[in-house]
Amino acid sequence: MVTKSHCCHLCVGVDMSLELYDGGLDVPQILKKWYQSESKSNYGAFIPFVGTIRDEDSIEGLSFDIYEPILMSWFEAWQKKAQSRGAVIKMAHSRGDVMLHESSYISAVFSPKRRVALELIDEFVEDFKASAPIWKYDLKNGKRIYAADRSTAIGGSGILGEKI
Repeated sequence: MVTKSHCCHLCVGVDMSLELYDGGLDVPQILKKWYQSESKSNYGAFIPFVGTIRDEDSIEGLSFDIYEPILMSWFEAWQKKAQSRGAVIKMAHSRGDVMLHESSYISAVFSPKRRVALELIDEFVEDFKASAPIWKYDLKNGKRIYAADRSTAIGGSGILGEKI
């Protein structure tokens, strides 16, 4: 089990747009930091998405493994896509254990126009679920169990691309 910490371990991008944390995310702190970092950037829209661990299937929480080099490359491609539309994307994700009702994922789009922000947040979150190299485990009875039935194969990942 990973010790809960809100210390950022990886920050990528000009203004630290990708953040990885051990344990559950401090949603108010992260959103406030992001808002303050862009408050003078003349964006008309700030659209956040917060993912929270639901109480289902008798789990105690979820645990996450991340392959950081591929995540960084994937995120940088999204930043370029956002920049081409005059927007910025920010993302935070947990590593290790996250308990029920805690957040493991936050993303946000800052954009001059709301329509761009609304479209980008939808596209980004859906692609995150389909493509980000993050593996999810159920925490049950103190054990970490791979959640194969709720995992998505990553395109082009060879043997890891096969759904188990």
